[in-house]
Amino acid sequence: MSELNIRNIVFDMGNVLIRFDPTYFLDREGVHDPGDRKSILNELFLSTEWAQMDLGILTEETAEPLILPRFPERLHGTVKRLLYSWAEPGDAMPGMEDLAKRLKEAGYRLLLLSNASVAQHTYWPRFSVSRLLEGKLISCDVRVVKPNPQIYQLFTDKFLLKPEECLFIDDAPANVAAAIGCGWQGIVFHGDVKELEVKMQKLGIRTGNAL
Repeated sequence: MSELNIRNIVFDMGNVLIRFDPTYFLDREGVHDPGDRKSILNELFLSTEWAQMDLGILTEETAEPLILPRFPERLHGTVKRLLYSWAEPGDAMPGMEDLAKRLKEAGYRLLLLSNASVAQHTYWPRFSVSRLLEGKLISCDVRVVKPNPQIYQLFTDKFLLKPEECLFIDDAPANVAAAIGCGWQGIVFHGDVKELEVKMQKLGIRTGNAL
């Protein structure tokens, strides 16, 4: 492999830097009935409206009246809390903030590229890891979502980056494959920080740890 010159580490957000696990959120809300759990997973988190929020077509406020009628009234409070407040209290992905600190100390530029709704601008600053990243591009703001190749072009244009100098870390293989197709390097994150570091070091990334 030819020598790489990666200068920019670009992170996805959910399940990379912060926890996004609907089943965990349902546990936190005390939703244990299998039928209720399936309904909330399908009709909230996997709904067309959720995808439209990521696209910037809907906000939580405009999605609510479309989503709530699908549920019995006894679940309305739970569904609203999950719609508006799934990120509170926020849970970071174990070990990722420490890795981000070491990468920043090593001189890499750290950035965020995420599919998310407009609410991201409110909850993201509450996570301490956000202060290590110098910029972000969120799908709702450009009305394009990963893995559409256009969002990777918009990202490099926004931050004046060369694709070959970017490494993208995402938990979704399709998103990483799309980045690679746009000339980036990419790693699929499976939740194991040590595994991620090994893969990064194989690309010549200085992580600050001897593994």
